[in-house]
Amino acid sequence: MEKKENTSRANDTRSKSERPKVWVPPSSLDAPPAPDGFRYRWIRAEVVGYQDTKNITSRLREGYELVRAEEVENASDYPVLDEGKYKGVIGVGGLLLAKVPVEIAQQRQDYMTQRHEDRNDAVENDLMKEQDNRMPINVERQSRVTFGGTKK
Repeated sequence: MEKKENTSRANDTRSKSERPKVWVPPSSLDAPPAPDGFRYRWIRAEVVGYQDTKNITSRLREGYELVRAEEVENASDYPVLDEGKYKGVIGVGGLLLAKVPVEIAQQRQDYMTQRHEDRNDAVENDLMKEQDNRMPINVERQSRVTFGGTKK
């Protein structure tokens, strides 16, 4: 009977610092990392087979530029349109990848935030104007959600 040689677990070939890989479902909207000073965004070019020219032209006027495959490292990892008006642009499922300078994206975000606040203020002002003194509207709304615990 032969004796087996005891081996240390430390001698295993597996790297101790290697983390286990975590599976995630694939996304058809994965995009390459944006270059410095730019943000990427998927914009609609088509709806149910019909070209959405109005949306594309309005985004281009806002400062967006379509991202062509030759601008991107490892372009073969991303879907590229091979025919039609947008040939050579990264796109999938009626969406095209576009880039915009970070400054313009921030200005657009600030504009939309202010627009939202203005509309919200207008609604609250209308509510206050039409308020009946017998049933005042409480503008200082608060809600608290608890899950079986005690209130503090």
